[in-house]
Amino acid sequence: MIKPQRISRQFLIPLALITGAHSACCAATGDASKPNILHIHADDHRPDGLHALGNPLLITPNLDLLVASGVTFTHCYTMGSMVGAVCTPSRTMLLTGRSWQRIPGAPGAASNAADPSTFLPRVIKAAGYQTWHMGKKGNGFPAGLQEFDTSIIDDAKGQTPADDRAHCSQRLADSTIVFLKGRKAGKEPKPFYIYIAPPVPHDPRSAEPQYQKLYDPAKIPLSPAFLPFHPFDNGEMIVRDEKLAPWPRTPEDTKQQNADYYSCISGLDYNIGRIFAELKASGQWDNTIIIFSGDNGLSLGDHGLFGKQNLYEFGGMHVPLVIAGPGIIKGKSNAFVYLMDLFPTLAEFAGATIPSGVEGRSIVPILTGKATKVRDLLYTAYRDCQRSIRDDRWKLIRYPLVDRTQLFDLKSDPHELNNLADMPAQKAKVTEMTALLQKEMSSHADNFPLTVANPKPAEWSPPVAGREPKKKVNKKAK
Repeated sequence: MIKPQRISRQFLIPLALITGAHSACCAATGDASKPNILHIHADDHRPDGLHALGNPLLITPNLDLLVASGVTFTHCYTMGSMVGAVCTPSRTMLLTGRSWQRIPGAPGAASNAADPSTFLPRVIKAAGYQTWHMGKKGNGFPAGLQEFDTSIIDDAKGQTPADDRAHCSQRLADSTIVFLKGRKAGKEPKPFYIYIAPPVPHDPRSAEPQYQKLYDPAKIPLSPAFLPFHPFDNGEMIVRDEKLAPWPRTPEDTKQQNADYYSCISGLDYNIGRIFAELKASGQWDNTIIIFSGDNGLSLGDHGLFGKQNLYEFGGMHVPLVIAGPGIIKGKSNAFVYLMDLFPTLAEFAGATIPSGVEGRSIVPILTGKATKVRDLLYTAYRDCQRSIRDDRWKLIRYPLVDRTQLFDLKSDPHELNNLADMPAQKAKVTEMTALLQKEMSSHADNFPLTVANPKPAEWSPPVAGREPKKKVNKKAK
C-alpha cells in the first residue's frame, strides 16, 4: 500500500519554486539548441477542467501556472472515433499525425501508415532525442508506445482498483522524477521527449482522501445543460459510459460524480507540480516545452449524457490544450486545432523531418505569434451515427441514422441548448453547413452517408430494472 500524501501548501498555490517566465532560447526562435519536450496527456479531461480554464471550483495551481505561462487553445479537438473507447483512435491520431479514417487499420490508411518509422517517438528520436513514456495500461496505441526508448505501462498489480487509481498520478510523477534525476547524474547530452499518460480523471474516479475533502458535492452547481435524459437516440445511448449513472439522471448523483472527477484532477495537478519542481531543480525548466492536453472530453450530465460518445462542445471531442515554454507567447488562441496537429508541431520544435502522410498542421506559427489560425472549419465524427461541422459561430450536428439535425448559434448559445435547425429562417444556414460538412468528410476519407434510406425512430426510453431501452415506433424523426 502506498502511503497517502499530504497536500503541501506550496502546491496549493502557484509554485514558488518555478515561477518566472521561460527564456527564449529554443529552436522555435531560431537558436541552434533544441528544447526538451514534456507532454502530459490526461484521460477523459474536459476542456474546462482546470481553475484557469473556467471552472472556479477546481484547485489546480500547478497547471494554472502553465496556463499563465503559455498559450491556451480554447478550441482543440480529437477528430473522431469509430469505437466507444474514443481514447484509442485519439491517441493513435496524436502519435501518427493522421486523421481518424487514415490511422493504421482504418479504411483510408496509406501504405506507410503502420510503418513505425513514421510514428512520433521514432521521428523525434531520429532528431537526436532521448524518448521516455509512462502511461495507462489500455486503450492507447501500443505500436506507437513501443517505439519510445523506454515505455513503462502503469500496472500496479496487487492493489485494489481503488488504491491503484488513487495513487496512479503519484506513481507517474515518482517515475518521471527518477528519470529526470538519472539524466542529471549521468549528464545525458541529448534533449528529452517525455510523454506521460495518466489514467485520470477517467473512471473509476478514486482519489486520495485529502483531495476528496476539497469538494463538497452539495456545493457543486449543475451545468446549464444538465438534463435527466437525452431528448432522442443519438446512436449510442447505452454504451458503458452512459451506464455509470442512473436514468433519469439525478442532481445528487451528477454532483457526486463531478466531485469525484474534480478530486482526481487536483491529485493529478499536485503530482504534476512535483515534476515541475524537479525540472526547475535539475536546471531544465527554462529549456523545456511543456504540453498539457486530454485525449477526449466527457459529458458528466450535460444533455443527459455522461460519456464521450457524442459531438457536443462539452461532450466527447473537445479537449484542453495548453503549451508553454521558451519562445512561446502568452495568452489564448481560439484557433481550430486537432490533437494530430501536435505531431508536426513537436517535430518542428525538435528539428525533425515530418514523414509523408502526416495530415496535422504545425501550430508553431500560432505559438510564436506569427499566425492566428491554421484552418477555418472544425469537423468531428462518431461512428456511423454522428457528424458535426462548426465555424466561429455556427455548429451543425447531423444524426443520419435517425434523420435528425441540430443547428446551434454558439455565439449566443455556447451550451447548445436551443436547436435552430427546424426554424424556417435558418433553412439556408442548414443547407450551407451541411454542404461544408460533406466537403470536410470527403477530404478526410469519411464515406459514411449523411442520410439513410430507412431511418430508425429517434424516440427512445432508457433501461428500466436492467432491461434494454424500448424503441418507440411509427413516429418519424424530425
